[in-house]
Amino acid sequence: MYVFKTNIREADQGKNLTKILHSHFPGSEISFDLGDCDKVLRIKHYGTFASQAVDILNHHGFDCEELLD
Repeated sequence: MYVFKTNIREADQGKNLTKILHSHFPGSEISFDLGDCDKVLRIKHYGTFASQAVDILNHHGFDCEELLD
């Protein structure tokens, strides 16, 4: 499970980004918690891809930072 801090504010933004992320990471489980102060993105996916997820969100104009334990 990868957890990221984002600046996504609207549910529609999260839905659009979920579609984009699914196209890059098929079979992954993706969810946003926009009620959290960190606007958390969670991705359950097998393999190493955290930097790719950050790059994808940055490319679409959003901040994204992996939250480590």
